[in-house]
Amino acid sequence: MSESNSKTVVLAALTGNFLIAVSKFVASAFTGSTAMLAEGIHSVIDTGNQGLLLYGMRRAKKPPDAKYPFGYGKEIYFWSFMVAVLLFTLGAGISIYEGVEKVLHPHPIDHPLVNYGVLGLAVLFEGTSWLIAAKEFRRVKGSWGVLEAVRRGKDPNKFLVLFEDTAAIAGLLLAAGGLALVQVTGIEIFDGLASIGIGCILAFSSVWLAVETKGLLIGEAANKYVVQQIETIVSRHPSVARVNEVPTMHIGPEYVLANISLRFKAGLSGEELQNAIADMDREIKTECPTVKRIFIEAEHEADRPPSHADAPDTNKDDLRA
Repeated sequence: MSESNSKTVVLAALTGNFLIAVSKFVASAFTGSTAMLAEGIHSVIDTGNQGLLLYGMRRAKKPPDAKYPFGYGKEIYFWSFMVAVLLFTLGAGISIYEGVEKVLHPHPIDHPLVNYGVLGLAVLFEGTSWLIAAKEFRRVKGSWGVLEAVRRGKDPNKFLVLFEDTAAIAGLLLAAGGLALVQVTGIEIFDGLASIGIGCILAFSSVWLAVETKGLLIGEAANKYVVQQIETIVSRHPSVARVNEVPTMHIGPEYVLANISLRFKAGLSGEELQNAIADMDREIKTECPTVKRIFIEAEHEADRPPSHADAPDTNKDDLRA
């Protein structure tokens, strides 16, 4: 998903959630439905979440400076994590609290048709946002399964909006089911139980999102396929005797830092080492576009007689590509 596509998805979700939130609060005030109040809170939280994502995307574009020499790419991970926290503390907490209050102190629901009308509009708005997010997610994930695409993906925007919209639609269906049960059975606590169910959906969503973004926030490695490709490029270079390790870290969704430890063959001159490093830097960045910065920790054996070729002492140089 390109940055412009990510922004389009987030803007569509923000607009839809804002319109839905207004309509749900009006319906809740008019009818007295706690499930509709919980859904309104849900939509407000979602609207705020999209605003935080847009802010994070803008902050992540800031260029590197003296304080942050690798840039601000991790800002998007921080704000995505904050979205998960807000979903749990505000969305889930308030919805469950209001639901418990309704179960303990039930009251009748007036004008239920208003709620159904608002829920229908909400499904329409959420469904439109979901289709936009799903289209972009399908394009990005390719032949991967959904869970595999989420695990491999390093841009939270690729799955966060889609997951939020899915949870929102599930909440809408639950709210509609609770209202229908109140009408059919006359038992008013079903409205409160629906609100509790919506809170549980939000709690599950927030925990799942927090788990997916935590690794990226603290410094998750690039996908193993990227690491393997880097190892292949380096190991096939004629000047390399052995690749020790290739630790990597995502600085942002499309920004990978690679620190390559390798051993060069003996007998290379300083100029040959510099040329070899430049070649590997160019090849890696060409074949792995997300790798933006490369550091090479080079080991090379000093020229010795054959009988000392296996001596353990070596010289190490830290060279930046």
